[in-house]
Amino acid sequence: MTDIIEIAPEVVRRIDAIDRKILRVLQEDASLSVAEIGERVGLSSTPCWKRVQRMENEGIITGKVALVDQNKIGLGLSVFVSVESNDHSDAWLKKFAQAVSAMPEVIEFYRMAGDVDYMLRVVVADMRSYDIFYRKLIGSVALVKNVTSRFAMEKIKSVTALPVPSYEAA
Repeated sequence: MTDIIEIAPEVVRRIDAIDRKILRVLQEDASLSVAEIGERVGLSSTPCWKRVQRMENEGIITGKVALVDQNKIGLGLSVFVSVESNDHSDAWLKKFAQAVSAMPEVIEFYRMAGDVDYMLRVVVADMRSYDIFYRKLIGSVALVKNVTSRFAMEKIKSVTALPVPSYEAA
């Protein structure tokens, strides 16, 4: 389970237009050099580097990764799994979150509002692999009331870049 770190609003500096440009460039291609990023946003290398470092230190930039095509590595099945629980205690959630977070097939995991308690996005090779995952999931903790699986037939849109607002956040 990921620890949530809260930062007092007065500690976090507002991001300005140049920071937002840097974020857009990095989300498009994080492999660019600082000089290339700076050139695209109108800064020299040192001030650009300082801004990137500040945004990393403030937790605005949380990491840099290589994006992998799931189909080309044999993970052709995407499944959206909703989970309802009979137990809503903190202890149960902690145990469930630890178990689910340890499953590499789960690439996204959310606690939801509404008629479903948790939503998982799972990637596996095929239906047999999903069945193995499903059995592991339902056996991981007691008091799972309902598990519903929805199988993606086609990926129409999938992006990793957030829509960085062009206005200054309050």
